[in-house]
Amino acid sequence: MIVTALIHDREAFVSGYGAAAAALIPQFGGEYLLRGPGAELLEGSWGEGASMVISKWPDREAARRFWNSPEYAQIKKLRDGLADVQVLLIDGPEIAPV
Repeated sequence: MIVTALIHDREAFVSGYGAAAAALIPQFGGEYLLRGPGAELLEGSWGEGASMVISKWPDREAARRFWNSPEYAQIKKLRDGLADVQVLLIDGPEIAPV
């Protein structure tokens, strides 16, 4: 899962949504591979300064169970108004966690 977020209030985003999502992800089998702010836009029209999160899941169904869970539905509300977010779910090669 690849998340790109243009965060408007980093402190509120990280302390609320970020902390809650980080606590929930392992319960569904996910783990972070990358969490980093300050993307440099080299091409396109969206994402300059954005934060990027890449998480690894056992399979698409595990990621979907997380994404569609009632627990995550509540957590997503914590980012309302704090960030513009894009989320992609994609199969990829095995990548070691950081």
